[in-house]
Amino acid sequence: KLLLVVALATIGIILGGRLGYVLFYDLAYYSAHPEKILAFAEGGMSFHGGVIGMAMAIPAASWLSGIPLLTLGDLAVITAPVGIFLVRCANFINGELWGSVTTLPWGVVFNGGGFLPRHPTQLYEALLEGAVMFFVLYSLACKNPPLARGTFVGIFMVLYGSFRIAVEFVRQPDAHIGYLAGGWLTMGIVLSIPLIIAGAGFLLFAHFKKLPQVGVCDANALPGQILR
Repeated sequence: KLLLVVALATIGIILGGRLGYVLFYDLAYYSAHPEKILAFAEGGMSFHGGVIGMAMAIPAASWLSGIPLLTLGDLAVITAPVGIFLVRCANFINGELWGSVTTLPWGVVFNGGGFLPRHPTQLYEALLEGAVMFFVLYSLACKNPPLARGTFVGIFMVLYGSFRIAVEFVRQPDAHIGYLAGGWLTMGIVLSIPLIIAGAGFLLFAHFKKLPQVGVCDANALPGQILR
């Protein structure tokens, strides 16, 4: 069952990330070239699409595993920042998704980005969306008794959306999209706002419903052990 859960989550993230990129970032191109939609080797993934894909896969994973939907979601988002950290580091190594021109001493000259140093926004996101989010979520996971169901999902959404919006102000938008308005509004900001709102909704639900995590360990368990 565990392998099936992991497989479903992985499929949801990959398909959601790809279809999210197609719909949110380059629908005109893929409408004209539908055979390219599943051309994963050519690049193009959307985090927000991955979140949607995961959300669609978790109900099936919950049914297979017997773990309540929100508890499974909480478990998933606690470890998700590790993957985000690695992906952002890969973005940096590949020299993609770089930021605007900067005079700061840690600016980096990227291939394809001209001769001027740019913000290494991939590393900003690796730090904020990866390291910081993992520290916050794992620290909260160590609390006993465990926080109410849905709390971690809400915190993850609010933090990711907030960090992503902050970085978007120095991240270069996709060349074929550019700024949507005002020389600052990007697609990343537009997609992150609903994420924050949804996260706040999960936090309110967790606060008022106070549903306990099912299958939680006893008071003598090691920190971070949410399930037996």
